[in-house]
Amino acid sequence: MLYSEDRKSGKEDYRAIVAILPALLLAVFLFSACSQNDDGQQRHRTVDEFSELQKADYALSAQQIRRHLGHISMSDRDSTFVDRRVRHYYREGGALIWVNRMGMNPQADTLLQYLGDRLVAMGFSKEAFALPLMRDLWKRCRQLDFDAQHDINRVMAEMEYGLTKAYLRYAQGQRFGFVSPNAVLNRLDVRNRDTLGRPTDYRRLFDIDIEQPSPEYRLHLLAQVDSGRVGQCLRASEPTDTIYALLADRLPAATDKKARQRLLVNMERRRWRVRQSESGRKHVFVNVAAQQLWAVAPDSIFTMRVVCGARATKTPLLNSAINLIQVNPEWVIPMSIVSGETSRHAGDSAYFARRRYVVTRRGSGERVAVKGLSARDLSSGAYRITQEGGVGNSLGRIIFRFPNDFSVYLHDTSSPGAFSNASRALSHGCVRVQRPFDLARFMIGDDDEWLLDRLRISMDLLPETDQGREYLEQHPDGQGHHRMVNAIGVKPAVPVSLDYYTIFPDPATGQLDTWPDPYGYDSAIALALKPFL
Repeated sequence: MLYSEDRKSGKEDYRAIVAILPALLLAVFLFSACSQNDDGQQRHRTVDEFSELQKADYALSAQQIRRHLGHISMSDRDSTFVDRRVRHYYREGGALIWVNRMGMNPQADTLLQYLGDRLVAMGFSKEAFALPLMRDLWKRCRQLDFDAQHDINRVMAEMEYGLTKAYLRYAQGQRFGFVSPNAVLNRLDVRNRDTLGRPTDYRRLFDIDIEQPSPEYRLHLLAQVDSGRVGQCLRASEPTDTIYALLADRLPAATDKKARQRLLVNMERRRWRVRQSESGRKHVFVNVAAQQLWAVAPDSIFTMRVVCGARATKTPLLNSAINLIQVNPEWVIPMSIVSGETSRHAGDSAYFARRRYVVTRRGSGERVAVKGLSARDLSSGAYRITQEGGVGNSLGRIIFRFPNDFSVYLHDTSSPGAFSNASRALSHGCVRVQRPFDLARFMIGDDDEWLLDRLRISMDLLPETDQGREYLEQHPDGQGHHRMVNAIGVKPAVPVSLDYYTIFPDPATGQLDTWPDPYGYDSAIALALKPFL
């Protein structure tokens, strides 16, 4: 007989329930009166076989089920986050979800049927969700096919554990992603190692704010089993994203292994629920994999090539908002570049003069002659090296700033020839833009023509207004041109997204384009998805 338990606390009160053998025998009649012989021919059970069933032990015991659940959880080696949560739930005595005093909750049938319909369509393996095993166990339960080898309580425990795992794996995975980008992408590039060579720190490469599943969300999913809402919960977890749908539509025809993997990886990216939405707003989208930028307004879109970080100095993926444009900016050389490159030229005054590098003492701002400084001095952090703004500056003539933790921005370049390269993963992490003035005009609008002309003059571009042309006639020596505009506030700030897709619809045409994988992110995500494929 089955003992009752408090579903909220999971504690058994050991009050005996009325023996369920009569009900089980009725189930035998309903589900097992007809069966198949070894040749697949349907036959009817005999009276003698029903007599044998009455002798069998069909007593359900919550205590025995929990004991088996403990063994199952101890032997489970699956390592996804959901798997670890399921193990913890049952080890901590969580309430039974699918097993009740009458046997198995009929919502199990709903789950198994739903997964059977959806898994193949989304490119996932039925075995990854133990669907064949669960169907066999469910059939055994319905036919009351229990014996010493297939103990009823062991079978019920396997069903309980496997159904919970499959249910949470699917619902949470479809709702938030089967793979955590933080866990995968932020453990690719080692920044520091200990004395034994083991990684102690990694470069943060993914800094996009996405929704995360909470313990309350998982408990909500489990509570819906009792409420008979498993189907509704599974349907609600499905991505509604239109780009996801475009990718999924291509999946059935993708017979090439690499093409199929690329689709699956980009579908996974669309499952990550980004909190910030640019829908209907002016925004800038940089696809780092495509090395392309789109400036999107409600009534227009234009695009340009960009140069992104090299593989060793990857451009981080992030969302922010451009709030400031600086013209002819000074470049503060990051310490990573000072230590790795600039310090080699310590003491070479000519090198620093050609590049208009200035060395100052941190704290006091006192200018220091480079001739007396060693490489160790420059790498010590006691000095600040900057490049004066203007012609030849590595940031070019204009930079677009937005809050982020990486000192990464969009900016012009003094080396525009790189934009003609097919592969443009060349920078130290910032994004160099091919059409900087057009991007600035996109940010500030066309209303103030004189502001735009002052910006042109500051960037050594020809003015387009009479006022601008008159100014150049009155100042033919060029003195002060580059200081006509120093900074422009962007109000309201324009959202900017630096993301990474190897298949993505062109924002202008809506047609799916395929791009290379310069950072190897597709391979890393595919490896993390492997347990589901």
